Amino acid sequence: MATVTYKGASRIYPGTKTPAVDKLDLEIGDGEFLVLVGPSGCGKSTSLRMLAGLEEVDEGEIFINDTDVSNLPPKARDIAMVFQNYALYPHMTVFDNMAFALKLRRTPKSEIKEKVAEAAKLLDLEDYLNRKPKALSGGQRQRVAMGRAIVREPQVFLMDEPLSNLDAKLRVQTRSQIASLQQRLGVTTVYVTHDQVEAMTMGHRVAVLKDGLLQQVDTPRTLYDKPSNVFVAGFIGSPAMNIKTVPLVDGGAKFGDVTLPLSREVRDKAKDGDGDAKVTIGIRPEDCTLGPADNGGIAVEVDLVEELGSDAFVYGHANFDDGAERFVVRTGGRIVPQIGDTVHIVPEQGREHVFHATTGERVEG
Repeated sequence: MATVTYKGASRIYPGTKTPAVDKLDLEIGDGEFLVLVGPSGCGKSTSLRMLAGLEEVDEGEIFINDTDVSNLPPKARDIAMVFQNYALYPHMTVFDNMAFALKLRRTPKSEIKEKVAEAAKLLDLEDYLNRKPKALSGGQRQRVAMGRAIVREPQVFLMDEPLSNLDAKLRVQTRSQIASLQQRLGVTTVYVTHDQVEAMTMGHRVAVLKDGLLQQVDTPRTLYDKPSNVFVAGFIGSPAMNIKTVPLVDGGAKFGDVTLPLSREVRDKAKDGDGDAKVTIGIRPEDCTLGPADNGGIAVEVDLVEELGSDAFVYGHANFDDGAERFVVRTGGRIVPQIGDTVHIVPEQGREHVFHATTGERVEG
């Protein structure tokens, strides 16, 4: 087992001025499942490849336990990597693919057979050991790639978007298998994905990156309930949080004809040094309700309704002084409005997220 530590680690690709990963400071605990998540180009795969030794570390260091591995070759780092495209040898059987690294180490045949059998049992691959990869489904191939990593008994598992080639149903099934397997094995795991739902359901902690910079690292629940800035707030959650920059007035934040109550402390912290009276408010789709016009609320014209059975997502737009603003609300699935209807959204008091309008940082009362 192992800990992993990034200390000011940066990667600057030749011919570019902006670092792909910029002074990353991150500690990953022994046996932890940490997910790196963010949009395309945020530096998450580069961070993983720096740990694997597939990318150079231009500044800073990376440690596995107390060993600085920044300049060690990949084979000296005692890691195992699972790739997006499986990277299986097509001419070898499942058994031979899983045993390949052990054969290179000149591991005794009896030990190879024992380790492959154990991994195959864990991954429900016992009936497929004599098949070639072309005779397997995508999910089975991914399990073979996992098995190849498991038999090596590395200090750290690295997984680079391993589910992106699977269909939606198989992704859900396989991600639960990976999370359960990691829990049983207790091996420190760093997992890269662009899918924030995947990140939230699998990781002990989730690290959110943007433009090579670490934005926040915390448990999935804390990321959802207390995002540290506007980017994290908008990225984590599906559908995305409703985020709008509005004027500050006495008593709160002004949404058209509606004032969302905010404490004086929050209003004061939200103001710029020059007294700019603007604030950015975030409201989760489930933290507001649809009500009749006489209940007040923000008038929203319905553009789309997604009925999901037990509940529904209502998408619409509200007209403010500076133009139309998108809103989405989660509501019960039994009675839903129609496209073109005007509904009134009432935010649940105390559930709003407040951010500084200039810096984008969270404001706490």
